[in-house]
Amino acid sequence: MATPTMTAEKLHNFSKVCEILDRFDRLPSKIIPILQAVQEEYRYLPEEILTFVATSLGISPARVFGIATFYSHFSLEPKGKYIIKVCDGTACHVKGSSGLIETIQRELKLSEKEHTTPDLLFTLETVSCLGACGLAPAVVINDKVYGQVSNKQMSELIAEYKAMEA
Repeated sequence: MATPTMTAEKLHNFSKVCEILDRFDRLPSKIIPILQAVQEEYRYLPEEILTFVATSLGISPARVFGIATFYSHFSLEPKGKYIIKVCDGTACHVKGSSGLIETIQRELKLSEKEHTTPDLLFTLETVSCLGACGLAPAVVINDKVYGQVSNKQMSELIAEYKAMEA
């Protein structure tokens, strides 16, 4: 499990970033796959890493930050190991997705402003559509889809994922 200390130590070690840059031949034209690889490594795009990437590629930090903030796939905030996406589109909302969101917030002690647990284990995201209306209400945890999820089932899923980390 990643801890804030481990994350801080990882940030100050740019060797992984250098490996990523080398993998893409340090080409500025490869900035998007470079940022994708960095985000995969760190689970977000830390500011000091973005500045390092910009300097290493010989482009302005403003350009790199512009790219990182333009695409919704990129995150400048730390994300948890398990990203819980709750669909709140029309079908899911009608079938109770708002109750699932409340259950997750209560179980993980999250709020409207805090979306990631302090131990960086879980992040809650609300999305407009998962394209799984027939499974409403639908939830995706990382890449695994769960359909017709009840509040009780959501609590059980959270407990299962916590148990995997124990």
